[in-house]
Parts: sequence; structure tokens; C-alpha cells
Amino acid sequence: MVATLKDVAGAAGVSVKTVSNVVNGYQFVKASTRERVLSAIEELGYQPNLAARNLRAGRTGVIGLAVPSLSFSYFAELADAVLEASRKLGFVTLIEQTGGDRDAELELLRGSRLSMLDGLLFSPLGMSTEDAGYLTVDYPLVLLGERIFGGPTDHVVMQNVNGGYAATEHLLRSGRRRVAVLGAHVAERVGSASLRLQGYQRALADFDVAPDDQLVVFREGWHRTDGAAATRELLDSGVPFDAIFALNDELALGALRVLHQENIGVPDDVAVIGFDNLIEGQFAMPSLSTIDPGRVAIADRAVSALIERIGDRDGAVGAPRVIEVPFTTVARESTMSMSSVSSR
Repeated sequence: MVATLKDVAGAAGVSVKTVSNVVNGYQFVKASTRERVLSAIEELGYQPNLAARNLRAGRTGVIGLAVPSLSFSYFAELADAVLEASRKLGFVTLIEQTGGDRDAELELLRGSRLSMLDGLLFSPLGMSTEDAGYLTVDYPLVLLGERIFGGPTDHVVMQNVNGGYAATEHLLRSGRRRVAVLGAHVAERVGSASLRLQGYQRALADFDVAPDDQLVVFREGWHRTDGAAATRELLDSGVPFDAIFALNDELALGALRVLHQENIGVPDDVAVIGFDNLIEGQFAMPSLSTIDPGRVAIADRAVSALIERIGDRDGAVGAPRVIEVPFTTVARESTMSMSSVSSR
């Protein structure tokens, strides 16, 4: 039998009106109640009548997600989480790749294809804070990422500075004192690289470890090949180091490969930690320690915020919000001995 709103309401122990509010993305629902309703929807396989609902509301039932490139594992996994979050709330998601090009990002914001969408989740890479004015658009828009701050839209952010601090602190507390950084960006003032580097620098200061510019390796790209090249550059320089903080997991995976090729023990000789908690990091040899920035929470909060804006016809949601999600430090074999990991 096909599940109805009444069935979901009974399973969740709420009213039919509350279920309807959750499905339609209204903000005035307690988080615990929303979670019960979403769980009941998942368990019963309830499918909203999108055609009827959208016809009444003048909507398409489709939102967009614009990311630089799905070739980055982080954005691929983020897209998967957004698809799941929007599906639970009865929306379809279309994905657009901008290549991280500023002109392409600006064209997307004013493009005619947006007429097919109820709203857009936008993660720019080429644009900067100076471009914040371009985010003033006549449709619901939620910003992701760390390229633009202080814009006119809701903005879902990860804790890059605190995460960078936590990654470095994890290494320092294990006794490491020569912590190299892979993936810094030259002259970057605002962005994930500069923010994570700030966290690294603050941790060194708090632990009374003198910074060494030779331990900061610059790379504009953040793929595995860049991590491998940065590690080789570090080794060729002859600068001693006993740990690596790679500014994302892909860089860290490239570093692990080169260290293995050079018979450098991980973590005995060099400990390695990344950032992003990509799924493949669990299956690296050794498994990769990392900072989990809360990717699923980012997707859930961003989709919920966008749908709230879509349904907000009288301005009740109010001023633009900065929505920050929690992160966790994930300790695995690349920073801990096998015995320490197995005993946890």
C-alpha cells in the first residue's frame, strides 16, 4: 500500500499538519520533531505528490547544486549528500559544474536555466568576497564554501580555522614538532587553504613550536598528484619533518603514496593527517587520519535552509544567516600505531 501523510503522522506521533510542514520545508518545526518525521518518511517510503504540491505553490520541485568539479572527491560526496537530503524532502536536485571559473560562476548566477529551479545551492571557487554583490539575485540562494563572506544570502560554512588547529594539535600532542603543511596557496587571503593554514599557525603558537617557512609547501592544485609532487619537493629539500598536515585528503593520499615508495614509515617516521574525511581514506594503507568537516550536516542544513527560503513568501525567515556545522577529528593508523588504533 502507498503510504500517506496520515500514516507518516501516526508513525512519528505528530499531526498531519506537522508532517506537511516538514515536507514543505517550513522553519517552525523543532529539530527533534523534524528528525522523527524524516525517519518515518524513510521507513514508510512516503512519496509526496510533487506535481500537485508544486502546482499549488507555483514551483517546479527542483533545486540546483553548483560545484566547481565532481572530479574532486569532496564535491562528489557532497553532491551525493545533497541529493539524499533533498530527496527526503521531496525535491529533485540538478547538478552543475562550473570548473571553478569565475566567468562561468557569474554566468550561472544570471543564466536562463535557473528559471527551471526553485532555488540554488552555490559553491563558488573562482569568485571572491569582492564579488559578493553578484549574489543579490531574485531567487532563493544558499552559499556554500569559503570564498565569499558577508554576502546577502544564507551561508553554510565549515570550521576551517578550528579544523586546521585540531589537525595540527592532534599531531603535536603525539609528540611531533616538525609539522609540514601541503597545499598552501600563494597570497590567498580568503579561502579554505588560508583558513586551515591559520589554524595550523595558531596551534604551533599555542604549543610554543617555532614556525618554519620551509615546512609550508605551496600547491594551487589539491589532487593526489599535487600531494605526491609536494611530498617529493619536501623530501628533496632535505628539510627535516616528522609529520604532514595535508590541507585536504586528496593531498594526503598522494603524500602517503610517495612516503611508501621511499620506505618512510607511517606513522613511525612521519605521521600524516588530512582534511575532509573522504570515504577512500578509510581504505588507504595505512588508513588516513583526518578532520571530518561535517559534510552530511552541511548538505542537510543547506538543503533545509534553501527550502525554507523557497517557502518563505512573507519574509518570516528574516535576515541572511551564517550556519556553522561542527567538525570532528578522526584518528586512524596514519597518526597512530596499529596497537593504539586496535585498542580504541
